[in-house]
Amino acid sequence: MKNILKPLGLALLLALPLAAAGTPVKAKAKAPSHPINLNTASVTELMQLPRVGAHAAERIVAFRKERGGFQRPEELMSVKGFGEKSFQKLKPYLTTGAGAPAAARTAQTKSSGK
Repeated sequence: MKNILKPLGLALLLALPLAAAGTPVKAKAKAPSHPINLNTASVTELMQLPRVGAHAAERIVAFRKERGGFQRPEELMSVKGFGEKSFQKLKPYLTTGAGAPAAARTAQTKSSGK
């Protein structure tokens, strides 16, 4: 009986690393190379944001169409699935106009006392 189990055990030991090698590894989200404008970005462009998939991007576009656009990046938190934590992670990559990203505008506002 022991002689039969040895080859089986060896086969299992060899098969496990091979099975794991075929398993896709989720890549870490890459930050966009430029700020994403919440008022003009397509679903594909919004998906460049870290941790934003197709469904979340579609909700952003739907919110934008329903409300006539975003006045401030913080309004993203009104979109289902985006709370304070996720907004803070996305903030450096967001803009609502031709100006600086949301994080830079917030810093400018605080320093100027507005």
